[in-house]
Amino acid sequence: MMLRGRIRSPPQQFAPYRTEGKGSRMKLSHIGFAAATLCLASATFAADTIKIGALLPLTGGSAPLGLAVRDGQRLAVANINARGGVMGRNLELVELNDESKPELAEKNMQSLLAKGVVACSCGVNTGVVLAYQPAMQKAKLPNIVPASAGTKLTKAFQNAPEGNFTFRVQASDTLQAQMMVDYAVKKGHKKIALLHDTTPYGTGGHDDMVKQLLTHDVKAVSVGSFKIGDADMSAQLAKAREAGATVLLVYGIGTEQGHIAASGAKLGMQLPIIGSWANATDSFLNVAAAHAEGAISPQTFVEGATSTAGREFEAAYRSQYKRARMTNPTAVAGGHDSILLLAAAIRQANSTDGAKIKAALERLGTTVPGAIATYNKPFSEDDHEGINLSSAVMAIWKKGAIVRAPL
Repeated sequence: MMLRGRIRSPPQQFAPYRTEGKGSRMKLSHIGFAAATLCLASATFAADTIKIGALLPLTGGSAPLGLAVRDGQRLAVANINARGGVMGRNLELVELNDESKPELAEKNMQSLLAKGVVACSCGVNTGVVLAYQPAMQKAKLPNIVPASAGTKLTKAFQNAPEGNFTFRVQASDTLQAQMMVDYAVKKGHKKIALLHDTTPYGTGGHDDMVKQLLTHDVKAVSVGSFKIGDADMSAQLAKAREAGATVLLVYGIGTEQGHIAASGAKLGMQLPIIGSWANATDSFLNVAAAHAEGAISPQTFVEGATSTAGREFEAAYRSQYKRARMTNPTAVAGGHDSILLLAAAIRQANSTDGAKIKAALERLGTTVPGAIATYNKPFSEDDHEGINLSSAVMAIWKKGAIVRAPL
């Protein structure tokens, strides 16, 4: 399989958190200057800014993820603007709350279009993105999805005459399912139970896990589902225990995954949990509490980055947000890197025309060192997934922090 995403060659042009020209590491004073420009909601912009849409859940159950994506977006925008912007113009985030409601998606997308956005870094909930994708396609508005994992998102308009305007820098459900199942099998589990929520996100993840199990000639011993808002998972867990399951593979958002961990503890079950990426969020930790310990999930970013760009991203985050650890790191990194890639495409296209930005994304000629990966031709006309096995890791909750899981 051809690997894209993470490379070892030095960056050729775009270097976040570094000064232009000499390629030297960005000084702390520059990080401070970039951080000082982060209050985008109250900032006064020049009339001729380049507007990037950020339609995210800022309230409700998915708000921790939406706010984390926004943290990363704001870091990237502030840094780019501190270094002169793009084509001599500042980037401006146009932030809008999607409330995790698909029924508001069309209206919200039209609001972004009316505000003159030229591209988007939008998407946490798969169902919401699916609901506004038609309007985005019609407007030829490029979108790099920072968090939504639904496999179908980058496939829905793959054969559209105008081209596909949806890209992604999150591990798709297909990739996550592969990592989850492969990890469970590698650890010797043969009796695997599947649990998933009933949203498009959860059902899509379930389907991908079933397909991946078949590649190992394994069939789940038990399958259960739950609705958003369910707190008592006793029935589903009892079914898994009766079937002799030795591990739980869970596809759902953080809160419900937390209830699964807590419910399992009440039943005295010791089944390890391997969850989708939302398992690594504070929504999971806040519900699971001490029972989060040992829960595993596929991630695109964990703290303790090995790359220079990743370490500089962490330093900028800590400087700005003054937190002991990064909150929902994969979401922060996805928001951050989506902005870097859009900026690189606009710079290459030398245009804010949507079709030209899309074409530039599909043929990026510069490497882009991001938090998740150093992107070297991350997209093509046929493949809009920027993340692959080379730029994703398995992570584990350990003493209240997300770290790399043992191999």
